[in-house]
Amino acid sequence: MAGLLNKKWKVGEGIGLLLLRIGLGIGIFIGHGLPKWKVIFQGREIQFADPLGIGSEISFYLVLFAEGICFLFVILGLFTRLALIPLIIAMFVAVFVFHANSTFGDYEMSLIYLFGFVALFLTGPGSYSIDEQYR
Repeated sequence: MAGLLNKKWKVGEGIGLLLLRIGLGIGIFIGHGLPKWKVIFQGREIQFADPLGIGSEISFYLVLFAEGICFLFVILGLFTRLALIPLIIAMFVAVFVFHANSTFGDYEMSLIYLFGFVALFLTGPGSYSIDEQYR
């Protein structure tokens, strides 16, 4: 009986991590990555914050890489922990640098993404991922 319960918990854990990967990945892409891709494809001028002093264009492309490319690796569960690093850095900068003097409502979503990405980094992608299938 205990073995059956452990197996059911493992299935639930895998599905939970899959849902977390999909939810966070789609959310970050639709809300943040896609609008940045539109700037590129529409040829608009890049107007972006420069919270680290490396230039607004470089900052833009680094965040575009995280929110517009790495999200797909997270959803698929491919090179998941590696793909999470740029997303964690981007959300850390958004919360603690860009929104440092803002109200909670201004950085709430960034904080939720940050905690979600860190949780996935610590747990791994789960059993329903490409990483797990080739482990």
